Amino acid sequence: MLSRRDFLAASLAATGTVIRPCSTHAADPDSIFKISLAQWSHNRAFFGRGGAEKKDPLKFAEISAKTYGIGAVEYVNQFYMDKKKDDAYLKDLKKVADDNQVVSVLIMCDREGNLGDPDEKKRLAAVDNHKRWAEWAKFLGCHSIRVNAASDWKLGFAETQKLAADGLRKLGEFTDTLGINTIVENHGGLSSHGGWLAGVIKLVDHKRVGTLPDFGNFRIGKIAGIPEEVYDRYKGVDELMPYAKGVSAKSHDFNEKGEEIHTDYRKMLDIVVKKHKYHGYIGIEYEGSKLSEADGIRATQKLLETIRAELAKG
Repeated sequence: MLSRRDFLAASLAATGTVIRPCSTHAADPDSIFKISLAQWSHNRAFFGRGGAEKKDPLKFAEISAKTYGIGAVEYVNQFYMDKKKDDAYLKDLKKVADDNQVVSVLIMCDREGNLGDPDEKKRLAAVDNHKRWAEWAKFLGCHSIRVNAASDWKLGFAETQKLAADGLRKLGEFTDTLGINTIVENHGGLSSHGGWLAGVIKLVDHKRVGTLPDFGNFRIGKIAGIPEEVYDRYKGVDELMPYAKGVSAKSHDFNEKGEEIHTDYRKMLDIVVKKHKYHGYIGIEYEGSKLSEADGIRATQKLLETIRAELAKG
């Protein structure tokens, strides 16, 4: 006679199902979340400003892999504005990533017009201006382009939501044809108001349009009718996470324990990972001035890795 356990094992084996023993080992860190490097972390070096040693934007993926051991990158279009239509350069950029076995995650797009511009012609022009970067993203293997939901904030909360939603939906419909996403970062003005931006994404109502919550970009400024000049960062990230297709770990300054002094990373990652079950890429975006860019990147990387290990233990 077979025992109940043996009978179940034999039955499952017949269907090709394998019983695996329960493991007491900690989870694979990458299954908790993956770490990528945002190119803006080296903005002084790539622009050649602030006394930083000049770096070649073409070599970004190589720098990420060889200097930091980070195998995923987030490009910034500002470093490639004069190469926007240069197909040969784009192929070289992809080759650098491929040669270094680096994943291209997304492209952050700025300076291409306001997707919520009240002037319809300007709004449509902004949509068109982003399309080439979407083509770049597709070619590089990125899952998204990151855009801004800027408008004329004097028009108020509801009207600017409608305008931004219109531009984003049009762009999202285009990126959908490429199989990639259009994702919006909280990035100044009402876009740094978590409720406003979450409402915009709801109005867009398109599977390809989502958010890129940034831990630190919650400074709204003075806007008539809006009581907050600075939005609560934890509340804002919580509101944006249901639509998140990426996350940006903004950092500036660290204490002697290696903790970011403006953002409680453990509290933030509890929201991102535990509450919202996000396990994708979290991009290091160091913007401080007390540490060098390289040291700031390493400090952020170490903090993320430390907390990720804690989360992996359960």
